[in-house]
Amino acid sequence: MKFNRREWLWLASSFGAAQSLGGQSASGQLQPLFVEVPPSASGIAWVHENAMSPSRYLPEALGPGCAFLDFDNDGWMDIFLVNSGPSDFWKPSSPVRNALYKNNRDGTFTDVTEKAGITGGSFGMGVAVGDYDNDGWSDIFVTAYGKSILYKNNHDGTFTDVTEKAALAAPGWTTSAVWFDYDNDGRLDLFVCSFVDYSGVRKLECGNNQIGRNYYCVPRVFKPTASLLYHNNGDGTFTEVSKGTAIAKALGKGLGVVATDINNDDRMDLFVANDTVQNFLFVNRGPGSNGRWNWEEIALQANVGFSESGRPRSGMGVDAADLNGNGWQDLFVANVDHEMFSVYENNKDETFRDAAQGHGVARATRLLSGWGLKYFDYDNDGAVDLFLANGHPDDMIDNYSMQVKYKEPLLLFHQGEDRKLHDVSESAGPAFERYFAARGLAVGDFDNDGALDVLIAVNGGAPVLLKNNAAKGNNWLGLRLEGATCNRDAIGARILWKAGGKLRQRLKNSGGSYLSSHDPREILGLGRATVVDELEIHWPAPSKSADKLTNLPVNRYIRVIEGRATF
Repeated sequence: MKFNRREWLWLASSFGAAQSLGGQSASGQLQPLFVEVPPSASGIAWVHENAMSPSRYLPEALGPGCAFLDFDNDGWMDIFLVNSGPSDFWKPSSPVRNALYKNNRDGTFTDVTEKAGITGGSFGMGVAVGDYDNDGWSDIFVTAYGKSILYKNNHDGTFTDVTEKAALAAPGWTTSAVWFDYDNDGRLDLFVCSFVDYSGVRKLECGNNQIGRNYYCVPRVFKPTASLLYHNNGDGTFTEVSKGTAIAKALGKGLGVVATDINNDDRMDLFVANDTVQNFLFVNRGPGSNGRWNWEEIALQANVGFSESGRPRSGMGVDAADLNGNGWQDLFVANVDHEMFSVYENNKDETFRDAAQGHGVARATRLLSGWGLKYFDYDNDGAVDLFLANGHPDDMIDNYSMQVKYKEPLLLFHQGEDRKLHDVSESAGPAFERYFAARGLAVGDFDNDGALDVLIAVNGGAPVLLKNNAAKGNNWLGLRLEGATCNRDAIGARILWKAGGKLRQRLKNSGGSYLSSHDPREILGLGRATVVDELEIHWPAPSKSADKLTNLPVNRYIRVIEGRATF
């Protein structure tokens, strides 16, 4: 691949030796925290087709998702991008396909979609990556308006559509999905968000907007639906097990989901963002006496279902992390403009308080609509930060609003020593001065430098790949956890590490963001510490064992296998 002068300058600035946080180059010039990698430099030429029409069918506005994954097990993150496709309201005039890009290990990617056999087939929405058969290879589940698809990894660079065999077609309109082991049997199960009932022939009876055109219907005009929980049978098949549970009874309009443990009982719970109806918090209560798994929906009493004024909002992106380092999982949900986003801090009693005002998040997001997002330590100082990708759902909003725009800026928040999130977007780099119709967002270290990069999926546009420069000067340790008795992806594992006199901890969650899937590895930010004094991995059930390692070197990835205190 050849680069012109501008692209060589970009490569020099991006991969050059910045010496301090956010930092400075050898010439003393300030470097941006994140640098946008142009398609001509990355080789990612794919563009999302949103099928936008004068009729304004709602599925046109909601996609797409994206993922970082290592599909060929070479230790480098590849990229998967979801596209739309044929549906009952759109028949493309030319083929439309998803995209799988193989990492060439030099900052560039090669399109291998056709060879891999994962081009798609319906109006795609989101993606969830996980090793459902515990064979050590990442499999791909694609949600859709229409039939969902499960792609099994064949270990040779190709995939097989096993949807029918696995009984995972999940028809209707599915959005975000998450792999997690809800019953601790060592196999990944699957939760799939279901959006509205869009099955009728009258799909656009919303009238005209202020400029006399059809507009995308607000989801409140459509009926809610029940999301789906599938149990992994261990033989390549799944059984839908939500019937008769709180999950089936809770009719919603699900867009985002994260699997986490809100009460530290070692069972993974689910936080679901709903559009125009209350959010759901499904707490995992374990096996019930009736033979069904016991789920309790507690969003109302937990204070995460509605706004502080008691109103349902347009929940889209979600995430969970131990924001303040106290060992309890906090939540986040992004909404549409004027509704405010929420930073839910855990009260340790299955309730939460919204601290968005105190963090400055509410003020910064008042006029924005949030989709993809992630809690992660972007500068490897050991504290959790926040990245938000935004864009209004109405592509004509610019014509009749003075304040709200269709394309919106990215936001970056850094956690300071006061444990508050501070908006640093203005100093984060040129990408934060641009505006996008952003939807999905995934984080992953595509160049293996220990700093999590960001991939943003854009509705009707090219994806945005941002290289992380912000972590230069801080040390790190990357973990590839591999379960033996527990699920192979080690989802639900608890990680404790001591370095530089500080003890930190993390729960390996699954899902989060919107329609997207993240690098499965865990990167531990160490700040200036030059050695990891102690590392403990507490593996999830059915194992419940722990491995302890000491005096680990820094700035490298290590593989830790359950039951082996070595790497």
